[in-house]
Amino acid sequence: MMFRSMTQALMAAFMSLSLLAPVLAGTELQNFKAEDIFELEHASDVQVSPDGEHIVYVRNSNDIMTDSSLQSLWVIDTETQQQYPLFADEHSYSQPRWSPDGSRIAFISNQSGRNQIHVHWLEQNKTARVSSLNKNAASITWSPDGTQIAFSQEVKAPQTEYAGKVHRPQKPEGAEWSPTPVIIERTEYQANGRGMLESAYRHLFVVPAEGGSARQLTEGNFNHGGQLAWTSDSEAIVFSANRVDDWEYVTREANLFKVALVDGELTQLTDESGQQSHPVFSPDGQQLAYLHGSGENIPYRNIKLRVMDWNTQESTELLSDFDRSLQSPQWLGNDALVVLYEDRGSSKLARVTLNSRILDLVDDVSGLPSGRPYNNGMFSMNAEGSVAYTRGHAQQPGEVGFIETANGPAQTLTALNEDLLGQRELGEVHEFTYESSIDGEEIHAWYITPPGFDPSKSYPLLLEIHGGPHLNYGPHFAAELQRYAAEGYVVVYNNYRGSTSYGEDFAMLLNNKYASEDDFGDHMSAVDAMLEKGFIDGNNLFIAGGSAGGIGTTYAIGLTDRFNAAAATNPVINWVSKVLTADSYLRQIQNQFPGNPWEELDHYWQRSPLSLVGNVSTPTLLYTGEEDRRTPIADTEQYYQALQLRQVDTAMVRVPGAHHGVSNTPSRMIAKVEHALAWFELYKKENGE
Repeated sequence: MMFRSMTQALMAAFMSLSLLAPVLAGTELQNFKAEDIFELEHASDVQVSPDGEHIVYVRNSNDIMTDSSLQSLWVIDTETQQQYPLFADEHSYSQPRWSPDGSRIAFISNQSGRNQIHVHWLEQNKTARVSSLNKNAASITWSPDGTQIAFSQEVKAPQTEYAGKVHRPQKPEGAEWSPTPVIIERTEYQANGRGMLESAYRHLFVVPAEGGSARQLTEGNFNHGGQLAWTSDSEAIVFSANRVDDWEYVTREANLFKVALVDGELTQLTDESGQQSHPVFSPDGQQLAYLHGSGENIPYRNIKLRVMDWNTQESTELLSDFDRSLQSPQWLGNDALVVLYEDRGSSKLARVTLNSRILDLVDDVSGLPSGRPYNNGMFSMNAEGSVAYTRGHAQQPGEVGFIETANGPAQTLTALNEDLLGQRELGEVHEFTYESSIDGEEIHAWYITPPGFDPSKSYPLLLEIHGGPHLNYGPHFAAELQRYAAEGYVVVYNNYRGSTSYGEDFAMLLNNKYASEDDFGDHMSAVDAMLEKGFIDGNNLFIAGGSAGGIGTTYAIGLTDRFNAAAATNPVINWVSKVLTADSYLRQIQNQFPGNPWEELDHYWQRSPLSLVGNVSTPTLLYTGEEDRRTPIADTEQYYQALQLRQVDTAMVRVPGAHHGVSNTPSRMIAKVEHALAWFELYKKENGE
């Protein structure tokens, strides 16, 4: 490829990061510090070129001066494993996508002041902005002939009849009036991290790959988008949308549609209950793979893989009996696909044939460090089977992984954190299982031992509960938990009943029981299992968690006084008030509860930690973002006031400007952990007390 030969000299000037930051022999390793969080980096959105010779990826780092993340674009030569920056400056870069012939890379950047679509010509080393958008573009996708780029973008909705009738007097020149009142009439009117939403609908657009005016393809008061799939002739785009009249009230419905570029003609491709999404065409354009999720109003259901014959429009489901959710299908030739799925806390890539045979390829897909060991990661693949993916493990955040062929060995092409973590002694992560005292159900868990761990000594124990609850923890790097271990705590975390990656039945064990004595039993059994190991100080037990983990924490201390102290982040305290104030009310009430709160008041109250507050004696730290719209801070305030009335030691920490992702900047992640450590220290007992 010309690109490789022309850039060989340039790439030779940039050694791989593993060579840039060797750990000096004899260097004494230090424990992981709070300030180290600013130094962490990770790879995301890794994209392999059509010929497999290069990978472009987003390199994520932190700016200690602005307390923000930086996203730059880097390119790796897969043969030499050398890399160099494509764009690494003060601007932000995302969504890199190779053109079909591999000669160009499209991406999103704020180089011009706001996010726009850009295209970089590799051979010429030239870049052009090709869009002039007033809203952020998502899902940028090249047409097969390389002439156009499709994307989705929000379009402001027309003014409602009521808003049009409101008289608004003309403000005198120079007058300073109060802010204009905001009219809200939409059912979905708020979103965590965005606040009150402007009334707008997401539509599909195309823009010439060499620049020009973007053209809107879809119409109507519906949201269109998700993953986009071009037909092989570059004349139409397949996408997912919920276009029923009461779409805001049926949250698990979406069909596949095709829109023609010439006249915008819309054709519905699927017409069944549930969500059909993530369409992707086979290389020959004759088959369309997509995902299907049941429309049943239940807390969890497996996502299935289907393949549509493009000529007959008939679909076949693959792996119907496979008891895991499938994600991100991509074609391997015309007769197989590669999918991502989560299994027992790990993310795996697997090859799936059209006769429903599955073969695992790798089990170490890992990615975005969230501070806690959540299961995440992504991959991309070309038609020849070369795979790029985010690769990591319990002591390594996501790096760039590469598989040259679908059956070949995996390599790690970057070492983004070797300069830091190579000089740190991290806590060691251990895997184990135990039986729940509730019903003997096997629970999968991990514990982290502190640096310099000595099994003959006794250590304080911290039980850390994951959110969701239909998510999972696993053997993934977790900066927050490593900080606890660095300060001498053994940290245990489990995938309690309701967690994903263990099959549909296990996830449904919390159906109408969130929170309850059942998940509480799973957590306390973890504590007992750790005590049996002989190195836990039974006089120093602590509990923490965020979101669903915050609920689990506050529910637990209403049922036991075994913990010295608790730290609950973003908890739900009163389900009656929460579901009618949070941004998730439509989905949560439908799928998690047996009815509306005024119909099932007793059920909502039973699930609420506030119902048990009269039993609480555990000193409790409450930690919540003031802009949280998923678990609004009003819930935190209810619990704080209740504990104050009961004269229980409690502190409420309010994080200004933070939403549900309360640790979404480096300083906020540090603050969350350090507040908890300080709180626990107040209630830690000397051995033998």
